[in-house]
Amino acid sequence: MSKFDGYFLRQLLVLCGFFAFVLVGVFWISKAVSLFDKLISSGQTAMVALEFTALSLPSLIRTVMPMAVFAATVYVTNRLNRESELTVMLATGTSPMRLARPVLLFGMICAVMLGTITLYLRPASLQRLEARQAEVAGDMTAQLLNDGQFMHPVKGVTVYIGKIDRDGTLNDVYLSDRRRPEQVVTYTSSKAFLARSGEQMALVMVEGTALQMDAKTKLLSTTIFRDFSYDISALAKRDEMRPRDIRSIPTLELNRARLRGPGADTHGRGEIMEELQERLSWLAISVAVAMVGFSTLMLGTFSRFGLWPQLLGAFALLVAIEGLRGVASATVAEHPNLWWLQHAPALGGIALSLLFLRIAGRPVRLTRGSRAGMA
Repeated sequence: MSKFDGYFLRQLLVLCGFFAFVLVGVFWISKAVSLFDKLISSGQTAMVALEFTALSLPSLIRTVMPMAVFAATVYVTNRLNRESELTVMLATGTSPMRLARPVLLFGMICAVMLGTITLYLRPASLQRLEARQAEVAGDMTAQLLNDGQFMHPVKGVTVYIGKIDRDGTLNDVYLSDRRRPEQVVTYTSSKAFLARSGEQMALVMVEGTALQMDAKTKLLSTTIFRDFSYDISALAKRDEMRPRDIRSIPTLELNRARLRGPGADTHGRGEIMEELQERLSWLAISVAVAMVGFSTLMLGTFSRFGLWPQLLGAFALLVAIEGLRGVASATVAEHPNLWWLQHAPALGGIALSLLFLRIAGRPVRLTRGSRAGMA
């Protein structure tokens, strides 16, 4: 590797890290604020909210990584062109194809990082996040310890708590159980407590009233009680039969499911093939966006006003590649045998970049040929 290649590669890596840090920070903060507010308001601690936002980082990094690669490539290339460094290299006989070598290496380095995130870290983080979400959803204590708002722990059950004392006493409790439409029961009490015994949990209401409505006879019966225990253990049970999110399935297990192994009974073949090929397609996308950004800017000549037309063209190509990837994903989900379509946008971008570099190198060869003819 020449000194210029090392200099070019270092600039690309530094700027990519900077842009990735900024983009991840912006998106992570905006997501973390809403997630913190949602979890804290539902009775969870700040550590749980922080854990949830940390587990979402691999997915966020994967999303912004291609944008950071593209931004770093066009920024460094435009700066080198504006400072005449690329012009000097071209004048010494270096072809645009040769100048693209550090860009290609940069894209491959980013592809390795993105592949590690996509194939291993992201499924593992989503699997952990899915498990933690199930635990939080089953934490009935956290769901009930919210005063001043109507809560719906499960479908058909509504709970309202007027005020919660520091010692855990619940005041002005309202509970409506409509899970059996033919018999709706509504409980109200001045005070209540949560009592747990092992896996059993009960809401103990004191000095209250139970109103029972019979849908068939249209009769309303009223019962005044001194204390009453309402079993809420069934509400706290997690739905263990819920199918796994396909995004959280490890890549190797997903590949076995593609061959009709474990998991093939819960997800269709098209869905499995689309997710698997979508993960693999991220390996080439970093190389594609880096090469597209560099090769498009190389089509322009030196100008003190910059390469704005080429910059807009590079951005348009990036949008086109992402649009084609979305269309390819939908097609593969319906037609699994066309799995290669998910790799076509990235490979097409690389091929188009090579074409642009070849076109950019022609004026140099023509100029040399004309000078040789004049001599």
